[in-house]
Amino acid sequence: MEKLDKGELRVAEPTDGLPVVNQYLKKAILLYFKHIPSRLMPGDGCNFFDKVPLKTQNWTESDFTKAGFRAVPGSLVRYSAYIAKSAVLMPCFVNVGARVGEGTMIDSHALVGSCAQIGKGCHISDGVTVAGVLEPLQAAPVIIGDNCFIGARSVVSEGVIIGEGSVLGAGTILSASSGILDKSTGEITRGRIPPYSVAVPGTRPSGNVNLCCTVIIKKTDEQTRKKTTVNELLR
Repeated sequence: MEKLDKGELRVAEPTDGLPVVNQYLKKAILLYFKHIPSRLMPGDGCNFFDKVPLKTQNWTESDFTKAGFRAVPGSLVRYSAYIAKSAVLMPCFVNVGARVGEGTMIDSHALVGSCAQIGKGCHISDGVTVAGVLEPLQAAPVIIGDNCFIGARSVVSEGVIIGEGSVLGAGTILSASSGILDKSTGEITRGRIPPYSVAVPGTRPSGNVNLCCTVIIKKTDEQTRKKTTVNELLR
């Protein structure tokens, strides 16, 4: 748990193909829950009763300076989640075993679920849910590659992989069973958005009804990157 917290270990290792999931680390988190009793945790205005302390509990200014990330009031990170240098946390929640890469912004009211892996240089917009995964043990976590933009109120769950440099339009909902329609080829896939894709919510015909799906409308270009780049001065 300490090595997860420091970023020395990670639940999933991105590769050129399918990621390598270190299941023993998910098991370690579950064993931690099993063997650590709940205890009183003083809070600002109200107390809590839980097994896992907050990552920054009792931190001093020097601890934050050494860690190198910004934590806006209202941001909550549980112990064993790793936040890399130059990341920015708006009022959000980052759960156990998760990883947030360098220079990534987790915007207001966003959830980074247990064991989720967020790359560097990403923007996880307002109200986004990156779902967690601890049980079943064999399930893979959500992985969002480097330099991705996830639009407001989107949901990414059930081990979906978002390839490097991709953009999800606002309100995109992706699970393992969600159809992903490539507009240019008509091909329908599931579970993975290819690198440098621009994807938005859509529908596709299925018999006499239309089913919700995600539509890849194009590859990212310079205009797209300008629209989704966060001003570095804000960080």
